[in-house]
Amino acid sequence: MIYIVHSKRVNMPKTKPMVSIENVVASATVNQTVNLNQITQNFPDVEYHPDQFPGLVFRLKSPKTATLIFSSGKMVCTGAKSEEQAIKAVKNVVIKLKKGNIPIENEPIIEIQNIVASASLGGKIHLELAARVLPRSMYEPEQFPGLIHRMLDPKTVILLFASGKLVCTGAKKEAEVYRAVSNLHTLLEEKNLMIYEGN
Repeated sequence: MIYIVHSKRVNMPKTKPMVSIENVVASATVNQTVNLNQITQNFPDVEYHPDQFPGLVFRLKSPKTATLIFSSGKMVCTGAKSEEQAIKAVKNVVIKLKKGNIPIENEPIIEIQNIVASASLGGKIHLELAARVLPRSMYEPEQFPGLIHRMLDPKTVILLFASGKLVCTGAKKEAEVYRAVSNLHTLLEEKNLMIYEGN
């Protein structure tokens, strides 16, 4: 027990970043054409305005998501808060369609396309200095208040703000989000770019 306390004091950053998954985007296909007009007749709650947009919007209350369905059988699900939720949402939509007499022969093939997460690093950041020190970074405060950092591994784009808050996009797995945030936090600390209260 003493060892754990000691290792935390010596090796760990001053604060652990608080990460929150905001939106998981999944794409899917059932590899067949789907009759959107038939779905509209059988499910009066769906939104379908083909003169404005070719996709139909199928909303679920649990998990709270919106799935775009196209006549090609392709789908895009947004609004999930985890990979598991996104996959569950698409499967639930397909189950509901089948139960609603929409002829779907195949199981959906689902792929996570993008995870958007927010995080707080627990301290403020020298953005101008960070822009000079961090590779693949862009900071133009007159156009956008955040620094844009492109990380190669995991391949993500992080919008970093002076408050220590950030938005991470481009990850395809939740583990990649946590790794990207941790990598950036470690790098900022190594370069003395974090400003903590009381320092």
